Amino acid sequence: MPVSRPETLRVDDRAACRTAIRAGSKSFHAAGLLLPQAVREPAHGLYAFCRLADDLVDDTDDAGGRIAAVGRLRERIRRAYAGRPVDEAADRAFAAIVSAAGVPETLPLALVEGLEWDAHGRSYRTIGDLHAYAARVAGSVGVMMALVMGVRDPEALARACDLGAAMQLTNIARDVGEDARMGRLYLPLDWLDEAGIDPALFLADPRPGPDLAGVVARLLSEADGLYARAEAGIAVLPPRCRPAIRAASRIYAGIGREVERNGHDSITRRARVGGLAKLGHALAAALPRPVPVGLGAPPLPETAFMIEAVRAHPAPVLSRGLPSWWDLRGRVLHVLDLIERLREREAFAQSARSEIAR
Repeated sequence: MPVSRPETLRVDDRAACRTAIRAGSKSFHAAGLLLPQAVREPAHGLYAFCRLADDLVDDTDDAGGRIAAVGRLRERIRRAYAGRPVDEAADRAFAAIVSAAGVPETLPLALVEGLEWDAHGRSYRTIGDLHAYAARVAGSVGVMMALVMGVRDPEALARACDLGAAMQLTNIARDVGEDARMGRLYLPLDWLDEAGIDPALFLADPRPGPDLAGVVARLLSEADGLYARAEAGIAVLPPRCRPAIRAASRIYAGIGREVERNGHDSITRRARVGGLAKLGHALAAALPRPVPVGLGAPPLPETAFMIEAVRAHPAPVLSRGLPSWWDLRGRVLHVLDLIERLREREAFAQSARSEIAR
């Protein structure tokens, strides 16, 4: 049976979630400004919960504590789906969003499974193994974002998985040194074997070199193939959503280009995309372009289970209720919300002007 759409997100919860994304991901925040408000606010709420999930597991010092955090996180998801979320902004927003968008519980639980793999310090033998990880920690978010936009077509969802996985591979390529210094290694072990790199020795003393640069370049090439596949999915999103998602894709792909310009050295240097470059990507994303081919390409085998979960889950239906302006407190908070949004846009514009002045 179809699920019912709950009340819209509370204005104070929206503000808290927006703050979380502004602090946690400048790239996602910049691209998100291009989304229509009806999508931007649940996108912020979804990101805030995903960020909370990552922090709950990652900010614990010992492996036992991280594994325990995973268990608590699964319980929070269970409560959200039962309509009894933990009394925090991100949890309340998440509960409203997954109900309104018809998000199957499989998707956030897949994200948690990826975080659990992190907690256990799992490494990945093949690129397929790494795709399985990227599917959970990033592809799941891509599918949830598509559902927030009202997109449930399996072929479009496969491309959303591609984009999420591409972004995750880019992050891994950028953070090789940072991860190694924390005892983490995400590069496929068989690629390292082929390059003559001993994983244990590398983790003990991470240094750049031509062999490692070749592995990083290979990973970025894999990501580029997924970005190309994802373009066909972006083309079938709601028209007002396409510029934001295309901008996010271009910004993350731009991180890969910065890694290349750094000689694929992700040990001593960290690739960044500046505010002016982000603005350029955002402007370019809004330009008309030919419809790319490849929408019907099969999904990565490691992502197919999420698409099937959406297919089996009932789609949401709209329910009618009082308009949001009926509540006086809500109207006051709405005005404050608009003021904060204007401040965000001015701050973004000021950042761009500063980049130009330099």
